[in-house]
Amino acid sequence: MAFQGLFVGLVTLDLVYLTTGLPEQNQKIVASDYTVAAGGPATNAAVTFSYLGNRASLLGIVGIHPINCLIRTDLDSHSVTLIDLSPSQSEPPPVSSIITTQATGDRAAISINATKTQVSGECLPLNILQEIDIVLIDGHQMAVGEKIARLAKENQIPVVIDGGSWKPGFERILPFVDYAICSENFHPPSCDRAQQEVLSYLSALGIPHIAITGGEKPIQYLSQGTSGSIEVPQINPVDTMGAGDIFHGAFCNYILRKSFADAIASAAKIASHSCQFFGTRRWMQKTAPK
Repeated sequence: MAFQGLFVGLVTLDLVYLTTGLPEQNQKIVASDYTVAAGGPATNAAVTFSYLGNRASLLGIVGIHPINCLIRTDLDSHSVTLIDLSPSQSEPPPVSSIITTQATGDRAAISINATKTQVSGECLPLNILQEIDIVLIDGHQMAVGEKIARLAKENQIPVVIDGGSWKPGFERILPFVDYAICSENFHPPSCDRAQQEVLSYLSALGIPHIAITGGEKPIQYLSQGTSGSIEVPQINPVDTMGAGDIFHGAFCNYILRKSFADAIASAAKIASHSCQFFGTRRWMQKTAPK
């Protein structure tokens, strides 16, 4: 059965290079491979959700700058419907430059994200949640995310947040969240780096299902008062870029079909599989675990 998901947040153009190492000051290096794709947490999650057999809509800002044809072409090729919050914007999109280290799969990235392209929650299309089964919010369009989260709660549509890192304004969205899927770098202002503090903080807000990922380390979760951990498949990574985004997109697929713990475990298999390929798209050319 195919579901319909709405993914709210950042849309970038990602330029990704595979190199033997990072350049030193005033040094030029030659990449052994490169790829260009639409990027951003919500974007990569939407592409993953679509790949797994669903219908994905992406709510973000793209505009009319000529370079945006690369973004639109990539989204079209992966059957992701773009809902542009600022269709007449003429400025270029946020561009992310990423270097992946060939030996380890680690990456370094620089991006302006959505700091210059914030819009209010008043510009939402009518009936934006019609026929939507699940919503994911990545926090890069906070005002829009808050409005969507409130509407979803009113319509009993489950809300997932991608908590890659804490962003001001998340405190207004969290009370409407059903699934908080966070990285170990997600630190609310009142919490230190202890995972238990973050779990307690999110649980106190009434969020029923919480998970904290940590790369190759076991995923810690708290689900309706029951805590546990889930092992992550161990692989030799080629590229870890976008693994968290892919995890979130896969989770949105599986949580509509499985229990919380099983959805986390299945999403971890997809994300680990993706890390064995360069870039955020090539993993889909090989059979992924189901």
